[in-house]
Formats: sequence, structure tokens, C-alpha cells
Amino acid sequence: MASEDESAVSKIVVNLAEEAKLAREGVKAPGHAIFSICKSLVAGGVAGGLSRTAVAPLERLKILLQVQNPHSIKYNGTIQGLKYIWRSEGFRGLFKGNGTNCARIVPNSAVKFFSYEEASRGILWLYRQQPGNATYPMDMVRGRLTVQTEKSPYQYRGMFHALSTVLREEGPRALYKGWLPSVIGVVPYVGLNFAVYESLKDWLIKSRPFGLVQDTELSVPTRLACGAAAGTVGQTVAYPLDVIRRRMQMVGWNNASSVLTGDGRSKAPLEYTGMIDAFRKTVRHEGFGALYKGLVPNSVKVVPSIAIAFVTYETVKDILGVEMRISD
Repeated sequence: MASEDESAVSKIVVNLAEEAKLAREGVKAPGHAIFSICKSLVAGGVAGGLSRTAVAPLERLKILLQVQNPHSIKYNGTIQGLKYIWRSEGFRGLFKGNGTNCARIVPNSAVKFFSYEEASRGILWLYRQQPGNATYPMDMVRGRLTVQTEKSPYQYRGMFHALSTVLREEGPRALYKGWLPSVIGVVPYVGLNFAVYESLKDWLIKSRPFGLVQDTELSVPTRLACGAAAGTVGQTVAYPLDVIRRRMQMVGWNNASSVLTGDGRSKAPLEYTGMIDAFRKTVRHEGFGALYKGLVPNSVKVVPSIAIAFVTYETVKDILGVEMRISD
């Protein structure tokens, strides 16, 4: 949401859970040599950017499904939606909004992975308090850039044009529309991530099914599978808040309904007075299932996103000569 999450906390719970355990056991945080810190930050940033780019088509389709006008349905599922984007907007259409997303996620991911590596409660607390707030305006305009099509009556030309336009036409507060459900969504998301991941890990270690565990340690693929399962459960429970966040981000946007229908017709005014009102109107007009629009492509991208980020981080770290500074 989130993280993804887009979200304030990474979907990659594997390293976080392991490092948190080390911290509880009293492992001391290593020295903060500037050069080593920079290399870890670079590795984390590259991992975040590459993993998000790899699943960008699914991310864009998820957002389109979340906010599309129910009176003009163009995206009816994952496969059909991706084919429709390809036919109507071409290859570039699959990655619309990804540049802004990477600009937002790279610094987040850099601090995130570095925090995990250091296993420092202080740094992790600082990350949770700051980067989400600092980069939320980019997430907001990314949502709007993502839903634009070639037929939209008004076009943002890019991230900076979108930011300046929102500031000029809607004021600075508009950049934080949808922030509340985003923050609230972190609680069930993170809580379930930890609970499910630790429960799965403990069960596998104790039962040792299919020879997945050797010497009380889980293999990397097994840990990735546990992390993916934990991320999927957490995202599913918190997903309605993500849908509401995206819809609130569209409020106040001139011609927003026309942009979402893509044909100039305005049949569903996007007017919400707040988070509760958005929930109430969404369920009343579209049913409870509307709170889970886009869940399928969102779930599909969890596994490759986690795997790519995890492997990329380790690979880049090795290339840059960053040594593992926390012993097993």
C-alpha cells in the first residue's frame, strides 16, 4: 500500500522478519561507514526500481480497474485488460506512470533495504516516519498519470507538470488526497505480513514437509514463497483501503470522470467528502465487490516483484562489493 505498494512498508517481508529477529536477539548494528552506506543505498534503489518496472503493466491495470467508471467498463479482467491497453495505447501504454512510480520508489526502497541490512530499530523507525510522507505527492500524481489514455480530454505531460497543475488548480492539500486510508492500511498490512510469515516459517521448521528445511534453516526459494504468501494475505485484507485511496486521489481533478471513461462522457461524478463517504458511496453504487477491483493483477505481481527485488538487491550488492555485515 501501500505498497504496493505500493505502500508505506515493503512487500518484501523476508529480510525484515529475519533482521528484526536478529535485533531482538541482541545483534549489534555495525558501523555506519559512509562508503558502505552509499553502496547499500544504491543496491536497494536499483532493486526497488527494477522490481517495480518489471510488474508495471500489472500495476497500471490494477489502478485502472480500481477507478474506472462503472458506467463505461473497458477493463474486465487481467488478460483482457492488458490486451486492451496494448491494442489501444501500444507497448508504452503498459508502462504509463512508471517513471513517476520509480522516482517515488527508488529512494524509498534504498532506505528500506538499508534499514533491513542494518537491523537498526532507530533507522527503521525513521524510515517509517519520513519517506512515506515525503513521497506521497508523487504517488498521488502517479495515480492520475496512470489512468490517462490517448483519448483523455486533458493530459498531464509528466510528473512535474502534474505536480504544478495540481498545486495551481487544487492547492497543496490536494497532493495528500487519500493519505488517510494509505496510513490506516499499513496497520493490518504489516501486522499480517509478520504474523503469516513467522507462522509459516515456524511451521515449516517444525514439520519439515517435502524436505524444504535443512538444519533449521529455510532455503531462499522457500523464504521467498513464505514472503509472497504473507504479502498476499496482508494486501488482500488491506486492499479495500487501497481502492478508496486511489478513488480519493481523483477527487477535484477537472474532467476526472471523462478521463476515466476515456470518451468525454461524464456519467459518474467523483465527489467524496472523506474516506468514510468514499466507502459508503462505492459500496452503495457498485456493491461490496468494488472494494476488490484490481485484486487479481495486484496479487499476480506480488511473487515476481518480491523475487526480482530480493535477487537484484543481493546481486547489485555483490557487484558493488558490499559484504554481508551481519553473521548468521
